[in-house]
Amino acid sequence: MSIEVLNETDQPVQDGLEVELVDLARYVLREMRVHPQAELAITLVDEPAMETLHVQWMDLPGPTDVMSFPMDELRPGNDDEDPEEGVLGDVVLCPSVAAAQAREAGHTTEEELLLLTTHGILHLLGYDHAEPEEEKEMFELQRQLLLTFLAGRGRPTS
Repeated sequence: MSIEVLNETDQPVQDGLEVELVDLARYVLREMRVHPQAELAITLVDEPAMETLHVQWMDLPGPTDVMSFPMDELRPGNDDEDPEEGVLGDVVLCPSVAAAQAREAGHTTEEELLLLTTHGILHLLGYDHAEPEEEKEMFELQRQLLLTFLAGRGRPTS
C-alpha cells in the first residue's frame, strides 16, 4: 500500500505522528480488505485551508475536522470478489480543529487525529452517516477499527 502523509501546516508534526497515521491507515485498509496496491494520501492543513475546502466542497462555513476526497471509488473487499486496485483518495485533517475537539472530549490530539483518519478512510470506502442506520453502522465500525488498532499497539483504549 502506498500511504503518504503531507504536512501543509506551519506547525511541525508531533514526533511519531506520521508513522502512527500510516500504521493506522495500513491497518484499517487491511481490515477492510482494500487492495494491497491501493494509494492513499493523508494531508494536514491549517484552518484557513480547511475552511476554503469546506466552503468549496460542502458549501458550509468555517473549518472542519476532516474531509475525504475519493478518487477511484474503491470499496471494501469481500469473500465473493477480489478488491480493485487504484487510488483510494485523500483524507484531509485539520490538526488545530482536532486539538480543540480532543480537549472537549478529554483525550489527546493524537487520539483525535487517529479517530478522524479512520472516519475519513471509511468515507473514502463509501460509508456515510447521513441516515441513522448508516451512522450506527459507520460509527460502530469506526470504533471497532480504532480500538483494535490501539489494542494491537499495546496502548490504552479508554
